[in-house]
Amino acid sequence: MADMIVSAAIDCVINKLTSSIILESAGGAQVQVELEKMEKTLSKAKAVLADAEDKQISNRLVKIWLRELRDLAYDAEDILDEFSFEVLRRKQQVEQRRGEGSSSKVWSVMLRFLDHLNTHRVLFNMKMKSEIETINAKFQELIEKKNSLELRENGADDGSRKSLKRLPTSSLVDERVVCGRAQEKEKIIQLLLSGQGCDDRVCVIPIVGMGGVGKTTLSQIVYNDSRVVDWFDLKVWCCVSEDFDVVRVTKTILEAITMKDFNIKDLNLLQVALREQLRGKRYLIVLDDVWSEKYEDWIVLRQPFQVGSPCSKIIVTTRNHGVAAIMGTVEGHFLKELSVDNCLSLFAMHALGRRNFDGHLNLKEIGEKIVRKCGGLPLAVKTLGSLLHMNTDQDEWESVLNSKIWHLPEDKSGILPALRLSYYYLPSYLKPLFAFCSIFPKNYEFYQDELVLLWMAEGFLPELEGKKPMEELDSYFNQLLSRSLFQRSSIEKPRFVMHDLINDLAQTVAGEICMNLNDKFEDNKLHQIVEKARHFSFIRRPYEVWNRFEVLGTMNHLRTFVALPIRTLPWACCYLSKKVLHDVLPKLRCLRVLSFSGYQISELPDSISSLKHLRYLNMSCTKIKWLPESLSTLLYLETLLLYGCTELTKLPQGIGNLINLCHLDITNTHNLHEMPLQIGNLTSLQTLSKFILGEGCGYRISELKDLKHLQGKLSIMGLDNVADGRHAFDANIRKKHNLVELGLEWSCNFHDLRKKECEMRVLNLLKPCTSLRALSISFYGGAKFPLWMGIPHLLNYRN
Repeated sequence: MADMIVSAAIDCVINKLTSSIILESAGGAQVQVELEKMEKTLSKAKAVLADAEDKQISNRLVKIWLRELRDLAYDAEDILDEFSFEVLRRKQQVEQRRGEGSSSKVWSVMLRFLDHLNTHRVLFNMKMKSEIETINAKFQELIEKKNSLELRENGADDGSRKSLKRLPTSSLVDERVVCGRAQEKEKIIQLLLSGQGCDDRVCVIPIVGMGGVGKTTLSQIVYNDSRVVDWFDLKVWCCVSEDFDVVRVTKTILEAITMKDFNIKDLNLLQVALREQLRGKRYLIVLDDVWSEKYEDWIVLRQPFQVGSPCSKIIVTTRNHGVAAIMGTVEGHFLKELSVDNCLSLFAMHALGRRNFDGHLNLKEIGEKIVRKCGGLPLAVKTLGSLLHMNTDQDEWESVLNSKIWHLPEDKSGILPALRLSYYYLPSYLKPLFAFCSIFPKNYEFYQDELVLLWMAEGFLPELEGKKPMEELDSYFNQLLSRSLFQRSSIEKPRFVMHDLINDLAQTVAGEICMNLNDKFEDNKLHQIVEKARHFSFIRRPYEVWNRFEVLGTMNHLRTFVALPIRTLPWACCYLSKKVLHDVLPKLRCLRVLSFSGYQISELPDSISSLKHLRYLNMSCTKIKWLPESLSTLLYLETLLLYGCTELTKLPQGIGNLINLCHLDITNTHNLHEMPLQIGNLTSLQTLSKFILGEGCGYRISELKDLKHLQGKLSIMGLDNVADGRHAFDANIRKKHNLVELGLEWSCNFHDLRKKECEMRVLNLLKPCTSLRALSISFYGGAKFPLWMGIPHLLNYRN
């Protein structure tokens, strides 16, 4: 399963090789030749990934080859990013010099500066050529190994699919080993026996849930219930699985009704014959394990179903909410995990042959712990129970308790293939995004925006013409949610969580490149697993000592360093050794993501400027008072999160240099009293939580003019400092179509110096776009409100 992570890494390098900024940085013909050589070599390597994925299971050398290829692709990306950074830096320097004036004196300085740049460029091109040659030589070695490993282009993909293919299901079930689901069963049966949904001629009832949760079992016990048997004239069970072949499915249904073998492959003949079998009859069809989201396939398949008697029903089981939305005519039934008590009964049935622990009370406590590992998934409970079938040796039970489900032999585990399919049939662009989620510990609850910003910083989305990265990644998030790989938190609705076994799956897929530090990875064990890690996360502790992070000083290839909150005490005060900031941080030169959120940190070292690759910096809820000016040299920075930094007094004066900055969150920064100059240069900004106008700086509101991409919520504070309404007009609030909430705030001090007429003009000229959904006006001192706040406009607002 590692091939898609390798493939994503290679695709990323190829995309960068053909990007305009890299082609621009390739100043010499020799450099260009080396870049073309790298692209060709990577294409050759990518062609054999499917075969390598299949062979790595039995061939350790192939597995090592895949790891080496992945690591080298990461190294190549780091080098190309450094070259791109140099081009951006050089461009910015030239632009700054041009803006200094055109006098003869300035021009002489400018010419000397350009001479210096040309010298620097020659040296830079030499360095670039040397480093790419080194990487190309290593890639060539791997290509030669490919030949000795007998890896074939585009080979063995079918074999991989067959090894992962789920066994077909049937309608038969032993109800003696089914525990729980009585309520769910009754609910589905009532739908089947009622007239609900019959307006559509045929009612389609989706049953949705993650792999192994019991969708098929629920359908089986419903299908075989005597009331259902008596109600329908015809019943058909069809296991669809991942191959939604309309001809095959139609043929299976027809053969099940007639009990005859049809040697016909013509869809028209099959559908005409099926329509005649269904005509006028009240039927129940179960389509089990549907994966396809192709609406066209469903439209074609359902044609013969329209002639049945009213109140005919179809049950569809699927892991994918998208399938339920396409096929369902009534609200889907979303199947939750089994209760602990029902899981315990199911486990006892498979382990001891009875529904309780009578006669084996010494095993009950161990059994309860084993069941908790399964996270309410009946298939996992059945798997572990079957391993202990009629074995009452306490040591054996302890062994199963301490084992990892993902380390069980495939032939003894039904849960492994079931959950692996969820990953295997993901589109290739979703696989690395899912694997990255293994940085989250089990039961960690995350926000959608939190994860999407991390994905963006890691470069999981290639440059797309005309598409916004956040919107595209939001779509990817929703696809993973739709496929039951994420679940909505039952505790706090805006948050999401991964089921424990899905989290295990992500860790298995990601392997050694993602590391979540916890107590089991301490001391010498940590040294063994950090060598290949690229993404590192850990749960904060109240007092972080130096030796916990000392080993990170050797991980100069690390891309992610994320501090996560203590689950039970998310707002607890935590302290971090300064040696981590001053001794470890400067060595992590490949970092894309850095989060010290929640630590009692009052300053960042100037050496932050050495992190040229940094895209994401989260200092939220820290004691930071100011950010070093050196931060303004991080030209790749896209996300800067400072919410809850109550002691922050100023932003870097050079923040306008951060031309790629998209998200600046300064919510709840009460000691920040004005914005720095040139913030209007940040034309890529999408998130700007507030814009503060200091005393005598009201004219700076016009810097909002070119921030055309602002979206979500914006608060403009200190409007009493705007002395000229024209500056308010220049802010162009009326053209910021993506804003959802707007806050307009004047000073709470209503002193005699307040100018009512000016405030009225300012408010009138801050008319927002009609698409706004919420408007807040605080401490306004004008005598009346502008016409744009009349009833027709206010009706657009929810708040």
